[in-house]
Amino acid sequence: MSIRPVKSIVQSTPTLEGAGVKLRRAFGFGDTEQTDPFLLLDDFRNDRPQDYLAGFPWHPHRGIETVTYILEGTVEHRDSLGSHGTLGKGDVQWMTAGRGIMHQEMPQGDTQGRMHGFQLWANLPSSLKMTAPRYQDIGAAAVPEVTDDDGTHARIVSGEFWGQKGPVDGVAAEPRFLDIFVPAGKRKTFKVEVERHAFAYIFQGSGQFAYASKPFGVLSERQVDGEEILFREPAGDRSLVLFDSGDEVTVQAGDQGVRFLLVSGKPIQEPVAWHGPIVMNTRAELQQAMTDLRNGTFITN
Repeated sequence: MSIRPVKSIVQSTPTLEGAGVKLRRAFGFGDTEQTDPFLLLDDFRNDRPQDYLAGFPWHPHRGIETVTYILEGTVEHRDSLGSHGTLGKGDVQWMTAGRGIMHQEMPQGDTQGRMHGFQLWANLPSSLKMTAPRYQDIGAAAVPEVTDDDGTHARIVSGEFWGQKGPVDGVAAEPRFLDIFVPAGKRKTFKVEVERHAFAYIFQGSGQFAYASKPFGVLSERQVDGEEILFREPAGDRSLVLFDSGDEVTVQAGDQGVRFLLVSGKPIQEPVAWHGPIVMNTRAELQQAMTDLRNGTFITN
């Protein structure tokens, strides 16, 4: 077994998106090498309705999948295929944009004005970029939840974890998307396949993630199987933790516990040509997408 060293810990960046929604961007619109197959992660969390009610009016997507996960409030969505629905607390929408879709997402707060959710963009391989669009709309009750003896709790959106399988399927990158809470003072190790890229995004409490181990000398409370685990400085709310290669992630929860997304997927390792919500492999494919938008041929049956 080998610990995945922490490559970096960075704070998400305040960003304006859509029609003026204030959110925090963990990563996106940059080099995708470290997060491949994932392109972007936004944390839209706000207690002020005026900071999010303008929403994300009609816009196109092609060549990617978008994952929307709601913790508080609701998001109403519509699209060019005639789909219409509302995502609420604990709900998930995994949208495969494929060859092209137009849609809008309009957030509404809960009774106290709170809105909190995440949107993750996952790339599609070249063989699937022009596939037919589809949705996987998943209600909160369909997302498996597991709790370990020490109180560690996880919701499993996609992938297999602790003997349970998330409801999202048929995704090329075979992603694992987990919402994990580790109680105060507890240390927990999670398996992540070596061939996957992985990151954690903390959104409640704080924790220290292991970066190495060494044979112990003086007995240490951090000793595990004859080795001492070395930890990075605490990572707090709205922190992105990027991991290097290895097959396990270990976290030591802080005084308030720690809740985070743990996301991993198989790298696609293909060229990325990116313009806003359209992600293809070549500049020529991007130019074709822009031409299709201008000509009204972006959406096909």
